[in-house]
Amino acid sequence: QVQLVESGGGLVQPGGSLRLSCAASVKMYSFIINAMAWYRQAPGKERELVAGVTSGGTTNYADSAKGRFTMSRDNAKNTVYLQMNSLKPEDTAVYYCNADVWVIGRGTNKYWGQGTQVTVSS
Repeated sequence: QVQLVESGGGLVQPGGSLRLSCAASVKMYSFIINAMAWYRQAPGKERELVAGVTSGGTTNYADSAKGRFTMSRDNAKNTVYLQMNSLKPEDTAVYYCNADVWVIGRGTNKYWGQGTQVTVSS
């Protein structure tokens, strides 16, 4: 009933840029998409928060993302974006979209996308 679909990953050289998108599809009568976020998980490491945005548009970033990544949100499209500039090899990971969604009769739950691979390599 709630689907998050990421896109925009790929292979990029160090110093390059990528823009990730995450579109939320909610097939319920009444729902509210609250906070959304991007996480990433590199091989052998735990999943970590990269950036988040509230429903009002307030953003927060991991220290590793500050100054290089920008998260934005289009509430009309239920979509968030992650503009990643000055990419480094250590940014290589699977990037996951996350959303807190309130659905009538179900309360608020966290939902995850399937992930999109970002590889930074020369």
